[in-house]
Amino acid sequence: MKKKQEIQMLKDFSNANAISGFEGEFVKLFTDKVKKLADVTVDGMLNVYAAKKENTGNRPVIQLDAHSDAVGFMTQAVRPNGAIKFVPVGGWVKYNIPGTKVKIRNKAGKYIPGVVATKPPHFMTKAEQESIPEIKDMSIDVGSSSREETLNDYQIDTGCPIFVDVDCQYNEDTGIFFGKDFDDRFGAAAMVSILDNLKDKKTNFDVVCALSSQEEVGLRGAYVTARKIKPDLALVLESCPADDTFEPDWLSQTGLKRGPMLRDMDTTFIPNPKFQQYACDLADKKHIPYTRSVRTGGGQDGAAIYYENGAPTIVIGIPVRYEHSPYCFSAYQDFKASVDLACAIINDITQEKLDSFKRF
Repeated sequence: MKKKQEIQMLKDFSNANAISGFEGEFVKLFTDKVKKLADVTVDGMLNVYAAKKENTGNRPVIQLDAHSDAVGFMTQAVRPNGAIKFVPVGGWVKYNIPGTKVKIRNKAGKYIPGVVATKPPHFMTKAEQESIPEIKDMSIDVGSSSREETLNDYQIDTGCPIFVDVDCQYNEDTGIFFGKDFDDRFGAAAMVSILDNLKDKKTNFDVVCALSSQEEVGLRGAYVTARKIKPDLALVLESCPADDTFEPDWLSQTGLKRGPMLRDMDTTFIPNPKFQQYACDLADKKHIPYTRSVRTGGGQDGAAIYYENGAPTIVIGIPVRYEHSPYCFSAYQDFKASVDLACAIINDITQEKLDSFKRF
Protein backbone atom coordinates (compact mmCIF):
# COMPACT_ATOMS: atom_id res chain seq x y z
CA MET A 1 0.00 0.00 0.00
CA LYS A 2 1.37 3.42 -0.94
CA LYS A 3 2.16 5.95 1.77
CA LYS A 4 -0.51 8.37 0.58
CA GLN A 5 -3.15 5.63 0.77
CA GLU A 6 -2.03 4.63 4.26
CA ILE A 7 -2.19 8.22 5.48
CA GLN A 8 -5.72 8.65 4.16
CA MET A 9 -6.76 5.32 5.69
CA LEU A 10 -5.37 6.35 9.07
CA LYS A 11 -7.29 9.64 8.92
CA ASP A 12 -10.52 7.91 7.89
CA PHE A 13 -10.14 5.28 10.61
CA SER A 14 -9.51 7.94 13.26
CA ASN A 15 -12.58 9.94 12.21
CA ALA A 16 -14.96 6.96 12.43
CA ASN A 17 -17.46 6.96 15.30
CA ALA A 18 -17.15 3.74 17.30
CA ILE A 19 -17.16 3.32 21.07
CA SER A 20 -17.45 0.02 22.94
CA GLY A 21 -20.70 -1.72 22.00
CA PHE A 22 -21.32 0.64 19.07
CA GLU A 23 -18.53 -0.37 16.69
CA GLY A 24 -20.70 -0.75 13.58
CA GLU A 25 -19.55 2.33 11.66
CA PHE A 26 -15.90 1.39 11.95
CA VAL A 27 -16.53 -2.32 11.34
CA LYS A 28 -18.06 -1.41 7.97
CA LEU A 29 -15.10 0.83 7.12
CA PHE A 30 -12.58 -1.87 8.07
CA THR A 31 -14.35 -4.70 6.22
CA ASP A 32 -14.56 -2.56 3.08
CA LYS A 33 -10.78 -2.15 3.24
CA VAL A 34 -9.91 -5.84 3.68
CA LYS A 35 -12.58 -7.64 1.65
CA LYS A 36 -10.31 -7.83 -1.43
CA LEU A 37 -7.40 -9.11 0.67
CA ALA A 38 -9.12 -11.66 2.91
CA ASP A 39 -12.17 -13.82 3.44
CA VAL A 40 -14.25 -11.81 5.90
CA THR A 41 -16.89 -12.82 8.43
CA VAL A 42 -18.50 -10.86 11.27
CA ASP A 43 -20.09 -12.34 14.38
CA GLY A 44 -22.97 -11.07 16.51
CA MET A 45 -20.63 -9.14 18.81
CA LEU A 46 -19.27 -7.30 15.74
CA ASN A 47 -15.91 -9.04 15.91
CA VAL A 48 -14.42 -9.22 12.41
CA TYR A 49 -12.41 -12.21 11.13
CA ALA A 50 -10.27 -11.56 8.04
CA ALA A 51 -8.52 -14.74 6.86
CA LYS A 52 -5.73 -14.34 4.31
CA LYS A 53 -7.00 -15.67 0.98
CA GLU A 54 -3.97 -17.95 0.54
CA ASN A 55 -4.64 -19.82 3.81
CA THR A 56 -4.79 -23.60 3.42
CA GLY A 57 -6.59 -24.53 6.62
CA ASN A 58 -4.15 -27.27 7.58
CA ARG A 59 -1.23 -25.23 8.96
CA PRO A 60 -0.46 -23.44 12.24
CA VAL A 61 -2.34 -20.16 12.58
CA ILE A 62 -1.03 -16.69 13.41
CA GLN A 63 -3.72 -14.44 14.85
CA LEU A 64 -3.27 -10.71 14.37
CA ASP A 65 -5.40 -8.59 16.68
CA ALA A 66 -6.49 -4.99 16.91
CA HIS A 67 -9.62 -3.58 18.52
CA SER A 68 -12.35 -1.55 16.88
CA ASP A 69 -13.72 0.38 19.86
CA ALA A 70 -12.51 3.61 21.40
CA VAL A 71 -13.31 5.29 24.69
CA GLY A 72 -16.38 7.50 24.76
CA PHE A 73 -19.51 8.14 26.79
CA MET A 74 -23.14 7.05 27.03
CA THR A 75 -26.28 8.99 27.88
CA GLN A 76 -27.53 8.02 31.32
CA ALA A 77 -30.39 10.50 31.70
CA VAL A 78 -31.60 13.95 30.67
CA ARG A 79 -31.59 16.64 33.35
CA PRO A 80 -34.56 19.00 33.87
CA ASN A 81 -32.67 21.84 32.12
CA GLY A 82 -32.14 19.70 29.00
CA ALA A 83 -28.47 18.93 29.65
CA ILE A 84 -27.33 15.32 29.40
CA LYS A 85 -26.01 13.33 32.34
CA PHE A 86 -23.50 10.80 30.99
CA VAL A 87 -21.23 7.99 32.08
CA PRO A 88 -17.77 7.17 30.69
CA VAL A 89 -17.30 4.16 28.43
CA GLY A 90 -13.73 2.95 28.95
CA GLY A 91 -10.86 4.46 30.91
CA TRP A 92 -11.34 8.20 31.30
CA VAL A 93 -9.99 10.50 34.00
CA LYS A 94 -12.00 13.58 34.88
CA TYR A 95 -9.18 16.01 34.02
CA ASN A 96 -9.47 15.20 30.28
CA ILE A 97 -13.22 15.65 29.90
CA PRO A 98 -14.43 19.27 30.50
CA GLY A 99 -14.78 21.32 27.31
CA THR A 100 -14.61 18.28 25.01
CA LYS A 101 -16.53 18.60 21.76
CA VAL A 102 -18.75 15.54 21.22
CA LYS A 103 -21.45 14.18 18.95
CA ILE A 104 -24.40 12.13 20.20
CA ARG A 105 -26.12 9.56 17.99
CA ASN A 106 -29.80 10.10 18.72
CA LYS A 107 -32.60 7.55 18.53
CA ALA A 108 -33.13 8.33 14.83
CA GLY A 109 -29.44 7.67 14.03
CA LYS A 110 -28.64 11.35 13.52
CA TYR A 111 -25.50 12.88 15.03
CA ILE A 112 -26.15 15.85 17.33
CA PRO A 113 -23.20 18.12 18.22
CA GLY A 114 -22.58 19.01 21.84
CA VAL A 115 -19.96 19.98 24.39
CA VAL A 116 -19.09 18.87 27.90
CA ALA A 117 -20.31 22.04 29.61
CA THR A 118 -18.10 24.22 31.75
CA LYS A 119 -19.15 27.16 33.92
CA PRO A 120 -17.66 30.48 32.74
CA PRO A 121 -15.01 31.77 35.16
CA HIS A 122 -17.16 34.87 35.76
CA PHE A 123 -19.57 32.73 37.79
CA MET A 124 -17.09 30.43 39.55
CA THR A 125 -16.20 30.60 43.18
CA LYS A 126 -12.50 30.50 44.02
CA ALA A 127 -12.90 26.86 45.09
CA GLU A 128 -14.53 25.99 41.76
CA GLN A 129 -11.71 27.67 39.85
CA GLU A 130 -9.19 25.43 41.60
CA SER A 131 -10.99 22.10 41.22
CA ILE A 132 -12.51 19.81 38.61
CA PRO A 133 -16.01 18.40 39.12
CA GLU A 134 -16.61 14.68 39.38
CA ILE A 135 -17.79 13.00 36.17
CA LYS A 136 -21.18 12.26 37.74
CA ASP A 137 -21.70 16.02 38.14
CA MET A 138 -20.72 16.94 34.56
CA SER A 139 -23.22 17.53 31.75
CA ILE A 140 -23.27 17.70 27.98
CA ASP A 141 -25.05 20.68 26.41
CA VAL A 142 -26.58 20.25 22.94
CA GLY A 143 -28.29 23.66 22.89
CA SER A 144 -31.53 22.52 24.48
CA SER A 145 -33.31 24.45 27.22
CA SER A 146 -35.51 21.75 28.72
CA ARG A 147 -35.74 18.01 29.29
CA GLU A 148 -38.75 17.83 26.99
CA GLU A 149 -36.87 19.58 24.17
CA THR A 150 -33.92 17.17 24.46
CA LEU A 151 -36.19 14.11 24.55
CA ASN A 152 -38.60 15.16 21.81
CA ASP A 153 -36.84 17.60 19.46
CA TYR A 154 -33.29 16.26 19.75
CA GLN A 155 -34.48 12.66 20.26
CA ILE A 156 -31.78 11.98 22.85
CA ASP A 157 -32.53 9.64 25.75
CA THR A 158 -30.97 6.97 27.93
CA GLY A 159 -28.59 4.68 26.03
CA CYS A 160 -27.64 7.05 23.20
CA PRO A 161 -23.88 6.71 22.51
CA ILE A 162 -21.60 9.73 22.68
CA PHE A 163 -18.42 10.09 20.59
CA VAL A 164 -15.50 12.51 20.77
CA ASP A 165 -15.70 14.87 17.78
CA VAL A 166 -12.21 15.75 16.51
CA ASP A 167 -11.11 15.75 12.87
CA CYS A 168 -7.81 13.96 12.19
CA GLN A 169 -5.02 16.01 10.60
CA TYR A 170 -1.66 14.96 9.14
CA ASN A 171 1.37 17.25 8.90
CA GLU A 172 3.34 16.34 5.79
CA ASP A 173 6.39 18.25 7.02
CA THR A 174 6.70 16.51 10.39
CA GLY A 175 5.04 13.15 9.68
CA ILE A 176 2.77 13.60 12.72
CA PHE A 177 -0.94 12.86 13.04
CA PHE A 178 -3.22 14.83 15.37
CA GLY A 179 -6.69 13.53 16.16
CA LYS A 180 -8.81 11.18 18.25
CA ASP A 181 -9.19 7.44 18.78
CA PHE A 182 -5.71 6.45 17.58
CA ASP A 183 -6.17 3.70 20.19
CA ASP A 184 -6.66 1.39 18.39
CA ARG A 185 -7.53 2.61 14.90
CA PHE A 186 -3.82 2.71 14.05
CA GLY A 187 -3.49 -0.94 15.06
CA ALA A 188 -6.46 -1.79 12.86
CA ALA A 189 -4.90 0.11 9.95
CA ALA A 190 -1.67 -1.81 10.53
CA MET A 191 -3.56 -5.07 10.01
CA VAL A 192 -4.88 -3.78 6.67
CA SER A 193 -1.37 -2.80 5.54
CA ILE A 194 0.04 -6.15 6.69
CA LEU A 195 -2.57 -8.05 4.67
CA ASP A 196 -1.79 -5.84 1.69
CA ASN A 197 1.96 -6.48 2.03
CA LEU A 198 1.33 -10.23 2.23
CA LYS A 199 -1.01 -10.27 -0.76
CA ASP A 200 -0.23 -13.20 -3.11
CA LYS A 201 2.79 -14.15 -0.97
CA LYS A 202 3.38 -17.59 0.49
CA THR A 203 3.79 -17.88 4.26
CA ASN A 204 4.59 -20.88 6.43
CA PHE A 205 1.56 -20.28 8.62
CA ASP A 206 -2.06 -19.33 7.94
CA VAL A 207 -2.86 -15.73 8.91
CA VAL A 208 -6.15 -14.54 10.41
CA CYS A 209 -6.72 -10.92 11.40
CA ALA A 210 -9.25 -10.33 14.17
CA LEU A 211 -10.77 -6.91 14.72
CA SER A 212 -12.03 -7.34 18.27
CA SER A 213 -14.86 -5.38 19.87
CA GLN A 214 -15.23 -4.00 23.40
CA GLU A 215 -11.54 -4.00 24.36
CA GLU A 216 -11.88 -0.78 26.33
CA VAL A 217 -14.42 -2.33 28.72
CA GLY A 218 -12.66 -5.58 29.52
CA LEU A 219 -11.00 -7.19 26.46
CA ARG A 220 -14.34 -8.88 25.78
CA GLY A 221 -14.15 -9.39 22.04
CA ALA A 222 -10.64 -10.84 22.13
CA TYR A 223 -11.75 -13.72 24.34
CA VAL A 224 -14.31 -14.59 21.67
CA THR A 225 -11.95 -14.26 18.69
CA ALA A 226 -9.19 -16.32 20.34
CA ARG A 227 -11.69 -19.05 21.20
CA LYS A 228 -12.85 -19.19 17.59
CA ILE A 229 -9.48 -18.86 15.81
CA LYS A 230 -7.49 -21.06 18.23
CA PRO A 231 -4.16 -19.46 17.23
CA ASP A 232 -0.78 -21.10 17.56
CA LEU A 233 0.89 -17.67 17.72
CA ALA A 234 -0.50 -14.16 18.21
CA LEU A 235 0.60 -10.63 17.37
CA VAL A 236 -1.39 -7.83 18.99
CA LEU A 237 -1.26 -4.51 17.10
CA GLU A 238 -2.07 -2.04 19.84
CA SER A 239 -1.75 1.71 20.08
CA CYS A 240 0.15 2.31 23.31
CA PRO A 241 0.51 5.39 25.52
CA ALA A 242 3.74 7.31 24.97
CA ASP A 243 5.58 8.61 28.03
CA ASP A 244 8.16 10.83 26.36
CA THR A 245 6.57 14.13 27.46
CA PHE A 246 6.52 13.45 31.20
CA GLU A 247 9.22 10.88 32.05
CA PRO A 248 12.99 11.58 32.21
CA ASP A 249 15.01 10.22 29.30
CA TRP A 250 16.42 7.32 31.32
CA LEU A 251 12.92 6.11 32.26
CA SER A 252 10.96 6.94 29.09
CA GLN A 253 10.19 3.66 27.31
CA THR A 254 7.80 4.79 24.56
CA GLY A 255 8.11 7.91 22.44
CA LEU A 256 7.26 9.34 19.06
CA LYS A 257 9.60 8.39 16.21
CA ARG A 258 11.34 5.69 18.24
CA GLY A 259 9.57 2.74 16.65
CA PRO A 260 7.00 0.34 18.10
CA MET A 261 6.94 -0.60 21.77
CA LEU A 262 7.41 -4.28 22.65
CA ARG A 263 5.69 -4.73 25.99
CA ASP A 264 7.45 -6.85 28.62
CA MET A 265 4.73 -6.38 31.25
CA ASP A 266 1.53 -4.55 32.12
CA THR A 267 -1.12 -5.19 34.76
CA THR A 268 -2.75 -7.96 32.70
CA PHE A 269 0.05 -9.50 30.67
CA ILE A 270 3.60 -10.83 30.50
CA PRO A 271 4.53 -12.11 27.01
CA ASN A 272 6.17 -15.37 26.12
CA PRO A 273 9.81 -14.31 26.80
CA LYS A 274 11.38 -16.36 24.02
CA PHE A 275 8.93 -15.01 21.45
CA GLN A 276 9.58 -11.50 22.76
CA GLN A 277 13.34 -11.89 22.41
CA TYR A 278 12.95 -13.44 18.95
CA ALA A 279 10.97 -10.36 17.85
CA CYS A 280 13.66 -8.05 19.23
CA ASP A 281 16.47 -10.00 17.57
CA LEU A 282 14.62 -10.00 14.25
CA ALA A 283 13.99 -6.25 14.51
CA ASP A 284 17.70 -5.70 15.11
CA LYS A 285 18.56 -7.87 12.12
CA LYS A 286 16.12 -5.96 9.89
CA HIS A 287 17.20 -2.56 11.31
CA ILE A 288 13.66 -1.83 12.54
CA PRO A 289 13.68 0.56 15.53
CA TYR A 290 11.76 -0.43 18.66
CA THR A 291 11.63 0.10 22.41
CA ARG A 292 10.82 -2.28 25.27
CA SER A 293 8.66 -1.37 28.24
CA VAL A 294 7.64 -2.55 31.67
CA ARG A 295 4.32 -0.95 32.58
CA THR A 296 2.70 -0.57 36.00
CA GLY A 297 -0.71 0.17 34.47
CA GLY A 298 -2.88 -0.64 31.49
CA GLY A 299 -3.90 -3.80 29.70
CA GLN A 300 -4.73 -4.98 26.19
CA ASP A 301 -6.12 -7.85 24.10
CA GLY A 302 -2.89 -9.86 24.32
CA ALA A 303 -3.92 -10.90 27.82
CA ALA A 304 -7.24 -12.35 26.65
CA ILE A 305 -5.69 -14.19 23.69
CA TYR A 306 -2.85 -15.57 25.81
CA TYR A 307 -5.21 -16.65 28.61
CA GLU A 308 -7.61 -18.38 26.24
CA ASN A 309 -5.30 -21.11 24.96
CA GLY A 310 -1.70 -20.28 25.84
CA ALA A 311 -0.53 -19.38 22.33
CA PRO A 312 2.78 -17.45 22.49
CA THR A 313 1.76 -13.80 22.24
CA ILE A 314 3.52 -10.45 21.96
CA VAL A 315 2.28 -6.88 21.67
CA ILE A 316 3.58 -4.54 18.96
CA GLY A 317 2.58 -1.10 20.18
CA ILE A 318 2.27 2.06 18.08
CA PRO A 319 3.16 5.02 20.35
CA VAL A 320 0.40 7.58 20.95
CA ARG A 321 0.70 10.70 23.08
CA TYR A 322 -2.24 11.54 25.37
CA GLU A 323 -4.15 8.29 24.91
CA HIS A 324 -7.66 8.19 26.38
CA SER A 325 -8.03 11.91 25.90
CA PRO A 326 -9.81 13.76 23.08
CA TYR A 327 -6.56 14.82 21.42
CA CYS A 328 -3.66 12.55 20.41
CA PHE A 329 -0.39 12.68 18.47
CA SER A 330 1.23 9.78 16.61
CA ALA A 331 3.98 9.41 14.00
CA TYR A 332 3.64 7.77 10.59
CA GLN A 333 7.14 6.30 10.82
CA ASP A 334 6.18 4.39 14.01
CA PHE A 335 3.11 3.00 12.25
CA LYS A 336 5.27 1.91 9.31
CA ALA A 337 7.89 0.30 11.56
CA SER A 338 5.15 -1.66 13.34
CA VAL A 339 3.86 -2.99 10.01
CA ASP A 340 7.41 -3.86 8.93
CA LEU A 341 8.10 -5.78 12.15
CA ALA A 342 4.85 -7.76 11.98
CA CYS A 343 5.50 -8.67 8.33
CA ALA A 344 9.08 -9.68 9.15
CA ILE A 345 7.83 -12.06 11.85
CA ILE A 346 5.14 -13.58 9.63
CA ASN A 347 7.59 -14.11 6.77
CA ASP A 348 10.34 -15.53 9.00
CA ILE A 349 8.47 -17.77 11.45
CA THR A 350 8.69 -21.57 11.09
CA GLN A 351 7.35 -24.51 13.03
CA GLU A 352 10.81 -25.09 14.49
CA LYS A 353 11.00 -21.52 15.76
CA LEU A 354 7.47 -21.72 17.17
CA ASP A 355 8.39 -24.94 19.00
CA SER A 356 11.44 -23.20 20.48
CA PHE A 357 9.17 -20.70 22.25
CA LYS A 358 7.70 -23.59 24.26
CA ARG A 359 10.96 -25.08 25.51
CA PHE A 360 12.27 -24.41 28.98
